[in-house]
Amino acid sequence: MREITEIAINILKEECKKENVDYGDVRVVSEEQEEIVYKNGKVENILNTLEAGIGIRVMYKGFWGFASTNDFSVDNIYKTIKKAITIAKISFNVGGSGFSLTEEEVYVDEYITKILIDPFTVPMDKKIEIMEKVDKILRSDNRIKLVHQTMSFIKIDKYFASTEGAFIHQIVYQSGGGYTAYAFSDEDMQFRSYPASHGGNMLTGGFEIILEQNWEDNAHLVKDEVLKLLYAKKIEMGEYDIIIGTHQMALQIHESVGHALELDRVLGFEASYAGTSWADKIGIKFGSEYMNIVQDGTIERGLGTFGYDDDGVKAKKEFLIKEGILVNYLSSRDSAGFINKKSTGASRASSYRRMPIVRMTNVNLLPGDKDLEELIFDIKDGFYLETNKSWSIDQRRLNFQFSTEIAYKIRNGKLIKDEVYKNPVYYGISPQFWNSLDGVANEKYWKLWGVPNCGKGEPGQTARVGHGSSPCRFRKVKLFSI
Repeated sequence: MREITEIAINILKEECKKENVDYGDVRVVSEEQEEIVYKNGKVENILNTLEAGIGIRVMYKGFWGFASTNDFSVDNIYKTIKKAITIAKISFNVGGSGFSLTEEEVYVDEYITKILIDPFTVPMDKKIEIMEKVDKILRSDNRIKLVHQTMSFIKIDKYFASTEGAFIHQIVYQSGGGYTAYAFSDEDMQFRSYPASHGGNMLTGGFEIILEQNWEDNAHLVKDEVLKLLYAKKIEMGEYDIIIGTHQMALQIHESVGHALELDRVLGFEASYAGTSWADKIGIKFGSEYMNIVQDGTIERGLGTFGYDDDGVKAKKEFLIKEGILVNYLSSRDSAGFINKKSTGASRASSYRRMPIVRMTNVNLLPGDKDLEELIFDIKDGFYLETNKSWSIDQRRLNFQFSTEIAYKIRNGKLIKDEVYKNPVYYGISPQFWNSLDGVANEKYWKLWGVPNCGKGEPGQTARVGHGSSPCRFRKVKLFSI
């Protein structure tokens, strides 16, 4: 792949000079993936895929052209470069204001995810054995009719080179998975997931991610809680003080903060498909003083962690919201100039076949200074909500509704884990909701989660991003059970 990248960038430099093209870059990407699906004591599917190709991007007088191919012959690389240049010139002739790229440091470097166990060398039998043990525990009660488990392992080998002189090699490993148990009674169906819903939790790292999650040990708790949910109470509609657990916080951050702060949405570039954003001005009060949000492409194990983005910008950690005030956006080299800032290193493409666009890295809520028991102690009549079940939010990322798998009662300053409530739903308006935040638990409770299926763009792209948070307390939130 290095040799292919060198050939491609040399041809691209020559053609850019000939055709008066301002800028060009090459991405050569190989992505290997293994996914295991295990259902009710049987392997339902083992999927092994390998995709490789080259994406060529050029800018002519402020207008992009892009083309890609999975044919690595020199002749085809040349044709793909010519196609990208042709598209850029056609775009220029259509008219408009075009883009300019921010000036950024140029790197020649290598980045490789730190792993302890290469997931692709672990025998399949060992992976399935973990799933067999979980299945046996969960289906030992005949009310649990379905147990669905997945494991996923990904290796991305990528070269990036630009006409500015960048030449970067990266290898990123991503690993994770989880399971969901579905229980049935004559009147109801409930489910409970571990370590998270929607396929579990995924992080950068090797097979050690799976081992550290302790699937077997936690299956007993999942079994106990899903059976309790079958006969649990419902929450009467009202306004309650609530604490939101870390996994649900990850989804809350993702939908109402992360997407709202993608600069291309704010500028209107995503308006026809993914929407815009209500948070359209730096300096606005997004939330309370307890709200400190950073984008961090450097944090160890984050699913949105890497060495360099697909503009060749080094991964970085920067505040987006500081003490409730919006101070920056997620941006790329072609968007950051609109707000007179440098790129935050958030330009990524889902594959060699797609153009990079603004994507989340790891958008994290920084921990506060309170112990979780302190947050609970100050609630007389409320609930602790955990594990996302569903979400809905409008195109401006303003009005939202979320449901979680479970709610625990908080009464007179005590969390009563044995008193569970089913089908909890809370809703609100983003700035009012975030301004009701009045406490964030400290770093002891802070946890990192991966979102492996974030959709955006037209044509569509699926990105893997991350979010970290501690449990948070919000006051007078509208809450009920369906």
